[in-house]
Amino acid sequence: YAYLGTSQTLPVIINSDLLEEEEEKLLQVLKKHKTAIGWTIADIKGISPSTCMHRILLEENFKPTVENQRRLNPKMKEVVRAEVLKLLDAGIIYPISDSNW
Repeated sequence: YAYLGTSQTLPVIINSDLLEEEEEKLLQVLKKHKTAIGWTIADIKGISPSTCMHRILLEENFKPTVENQRRLNPKMKEVVRAEVLKLLDAGIIYPISDSNW
């Protein structure tokens, strides 16, 4: 590990095959642009839906079907729930209320 911040914060993993000079150059670039890296999920900014939005194009006569929700064990369910809440809080995902599905 190498650290870009003070008090061993902002850790990065450096390939051990790099020469010392290459490692120093890499660290200089990373330190110069450390705000470009998402250190926490809140640092990762989503793309505005007005700029780009994912859509699934369906044929006109296609009839939506509903599949049963897959079950997770209770521990995994809580992990997934926590991850979804983090993504919602960061604005990376958002709920959809007008889905035909």
